[in-house]
Amino acid sequence: MQRKVTCLWKESQAPQAYRTGVSLHSHTNHSKEGLYFIAEYAARRAVLRRALAAQKKRAVDESSIIVDFLKGYWTPPLPPLAAFELEKNQIERLDLSSMVSITDHDNIEAPMLLRVVPEARRVPVSVEWTVPFKDTKFHLGVHNLPSGAAESIMESLRDFTLTPVAGRLSELLAMLHQNLDVLIVLNHPMWDLAAIGKERHERTLRTLLCEYGEYIHALELSGIRSWEENQAVLHLSEGCNQLVISGGDRHGCEPNAALNLSNAESFTEFVHEVRKERRSHVLFMPQYTEPNVLRTLQTLLDVIREYP
Repeated sequence: MQRKVTCLWKESQAPQAYRTGVSLHSHTNHSKEGLYFIAEYAARRAVLRRALAAQKKRAVDESSIIVDFLKGYWTPPLPPLAAFELEKNQIERLDLSSMVSITDHDNIEAPMLLRVVPEARRVPVSVEWTVPFKDTKFHLGVHNLPSGAAESIMESLRDFTLTPVAGRLSELLAMLHQNLDVLIVLNHPMWDLAAIGKERHERTLRTLLCEYGEYIHALELSGIRSWEENQAVLHLSEGCNQLVISGGDRHGCEPNAALNLSNAESFTEFVHEVRKERRSHVLFMPQYTEPNVLRTLQTLLDVIREYP
């Protein structure tokens, strides 16, 4: 197993030894993102909690609308082609050929639309699959689904997300793993998505890896998570003999802050590099050095800005 993690601002020559840059895990306006975090964030801050309560009362009084953050969602601003070009252009500025795998939440609409556009016809059909597991949930990046069967596979994955059935997760992961061209990545593994607490989350994470680790091909180093969290992922990967791979998790108009360097000429070749040869070189881009609060604020502004 060969893994390498490089920061471009420290080793500017790193891309020169490679042919291709790979952008994994980014989102388009086909991705529905939950709003539940607003209520959770407000609950911990009295001023915001009171302001939110006032606005919810106003909504009821003026229009009889009950605000339910569990049912509401927002969408990232970029349509598929704009998202594809944003990632492609960043990579090509490094004098590399580009590969872009877009992974919206639990749907493959964006890559299916992109495959009819000449300049994006080689884009893999990929998805970020929400996997309920015990008392939490995890996100799996499932890349390079076979295009002819992608819709039916997606229907099976979505059914499990909505109605988890004991034993079904093993069947689905085994089915995906059996296709040697498919790449399965555990996205931001240390992120406690269900807010069950750090210790419980890490116990459940280790249970997931113990039971299904043979079907997971890499753990993600995330372009939007802290360096401390990514270091914890590196430590975890060493403990369970897992490869690490990049994932930008872009939601706004800033391109992915983490890429993979590769010598593959196609996405399928890249999958084989990871799965068969067990090789990965993660490259963090300069925007990763910017304060995370400012990057999050910029994404928020990207989301709420008007796009005539």
